[in-house]
Amino acid sequence: MSNPTAAMIVIGDEILSGRTRDSNMHHLAGQLTSVGIDLKEVRVIGDEHDTIVSAVQALSKMYDSVFTSGGIGPTHDDITADCIAAAFNKHIDVRDDARAILATHYAKSGTQLNEARLRMARIPDDATLIDNPVSAAPGFKLENVHVMAGVPSVFEAMVASVLPTLTGGAPLISSTVRIDRGEGDIAGPLGQVAKDHPALSIGSYPFQKDGKYGAHIVIRGVDPVEINEAVQKIEAAFQ
Repeated sequence: MSNPTAAMIVIGDEILSGRTRDSNMHHLAGQLTSVGIDLKEVRVIGDEHDTIVSAVQALSKMYDSVFTSGGIGPTHDDITADCIAAAFNKHIDVRDDARAILATHYAKSGTQLNEARLRMARIPDDATLIDNPVSAAPGFKLENVHVMAGVPSVFEAMVASVLPTLTGGAPLISSTVRIDRGEGDIAGPLGQVAKDHPALSIGSYPFQKDGKYGAHIVIRGVDPVEINEAVQKIEAAFQ
C-alpha cells in the first residue's frame, strides 16, 4: 500500500520577491517524511485571491492533505482565510471560539483586542481550529486543507499540533553513496539499478571538489533490505 500524499501552498508576495526566505517547506517535508506522508508538490504563489482559490481547489482534489503557510495575520493583505472559505463555498466571520482564544491571550498582556487583531478570529464555517501555542491566533482545517501561519516559529508549532491527527504510512528512509566520478560515467549503471528497483527513488547530486567531479547517490524508500541491495549494486559497479 502506498503512503498518503500531501501538497503545500506557500502564500506571500514577500516570498516571490525574495524579501523573505521560506523555511517552512523544508520543515514540513521533514516532518511528513518522518510519519510516512509523501510531500508530492509545493506551489509558491502571491497574495492574489483567485490564484489562491484555484490552487486550493486543485490540490485538495489531487492529494490526501494540503498545507498552506502565510496570510492569516491581522493586516489587509492577509487574505488566505477568505480564500479558503471561497474555495469550499463556506461563509466566514469572526467565530466565538477563536475570539475567546484571542481575548484570553491579549488580556494577559494588557493588549487591546482591536479590529485588526480580531481579523485573526475569522474562521470559515465547519472548520476545526489548529492550536497555536506561540502567539495564540489559531490556524484551521477545512476539508483536507490545513491553514497555518507563515512565521516559521508559529508554523512549526502548528505542524506539531497537526501531526498527531494525520494518518501516516511507512517512514521514508535513505542511504547515500559517494562516487568520485562524473555523472556522464555513472549514468548507465545507475540507470540500470533504478530500473531494477522501481520502488526506490534514486537521485544523483553532482559536486566538484579540487578540480575533480563526483556525485552523491541518494537512495530513498521504505524497505531497508531493498535499499541495502541497491547500495551494494551501486558500490560494486564503481569499485
